[in-house]
Amino acid sequence: MTIVLGLLILSFLIFFHELGHFVAARLCGVKVEAFSIFMGPVLLHKKIGETDLRLSLLPIGGYCQMKGEKDFTSAVEDGLAYVPGEKDSLFGTHPLKRALIGFAGPFFNLFFAFAACTVIAMLGYTYYTRSATILIPEEKAIESPAREAGIKSGDTITKIAGKNISDFSDIYEQVALRGNEDIEVEVLRPLENGGQERLTFTVHTLINKKEGNGILGVMASSDTIEKKIEPLSFFPALKKGFFETGKLLGQTLKSLKILFKGVDITNAVSGPARISSMLGESAKEGFSAGMKIGWIVVLQFMSLISISLFIMNLLPIPVLDGGLILFALIQAVTKKQIPPRIQYKIQIVGFAIIMALFIIGVGGDIKYFINKASGAKQ
Repeated sequence: MTIVLGLLILSFLIFFHELGHFVAARLCGVKVEAFSIFMGPVLLHKKIGETDLRLSLLPIGGYCQMKGEKDFTSAVEDGLAYVPGEKDSLFGTHPLKRALIGFAGPFFNLFFAFAACTVIAMLGYTYYTRSATILIPEEKAIESPAREAGIKSGDTITKIAGKNISDFSDIYEQVALRGNEDIEVEVLRPLENGGQERLTFTVHTLINKKEGNGILGVMASSDTIEKKIEPLSFFPALKKGFFETGKLLGQTLKSLKILFKGVDITNAVSGPARISSMLGESAKEGFSAGMKIGWIVVLQFMSLISISLFIMNLLPIPVLDGGLILFALIQAVTKKQIPPRIQYKIQIVGFAIIMALFIIGVGGDIKYFINKASGAKQ
């Protein structure tokens, strides 16, 4: 049931992405022949204006079918030097408009993340976490970069890499994206006379090759603290939503570096099943704690996935929106369209890359669920 719930949430984000293409296409004068919620066989449909609105069977995203999309295939088959198209078709419109249509889908994902962060800021919430006072593992067999650098149990971490630390969740957030790196850690160390000494250490973090996160080698103390995020009015919430979206965007871009640090890529890259499962489980746990907390958890997760969709779809890989944008911009600058056969060959390479990532993601999902099932039986 959790996978179904997660799949519906993920489908909404994909639907919202396609809605961006739809809006931009209509604003640019391109005819949208069909717009579907979900994929597969059509269950219900109604034509409104020039567009056939559909509800399809499979709860997986949706699609925006624009006039002239098939002209590219025809041009390749006929060996044409360019893709012909009427003015109200995708390849007949101005290349800058085509680039705008391609960008609109990812932009809607970015906008959704901003809207979600703004709503969270307006709701406000309370959460419980551990303090920034840390413990160092006593067992010498457990590697601890912090211990090697001179940090001790009882120290309170105040800054990591120049970022202020207020609780243990801040420590995890700052270290997770900095595996196998030298980072500066500032601590307050209690003195025998009751005072405190401020010290700074350079710590070379480890990296968890399985999960991809950085390791500082510290544990949380038993001190539990309550953190209350006060709800904001509309305009301050908009400001916070903007900065939180920028923060998520930066963190997601930094996380891409993890793929090049020798981590287990089948764990680092999640497929649709694992994403849906995590979404569903987060929603279930959140709503079990209350309606407000449930929505906050769901919106936080959806905003993170929306940022990922924004970045992924802008990659300059054919078959993604980034590929469409790149080809359109090249045409706008050179005043010449890349020959369809060349575009087609490039698209084959792009498709191979996407399929490789998909296979890695699905393979990782299978391993994840097998391990999860094995753990449940033990």
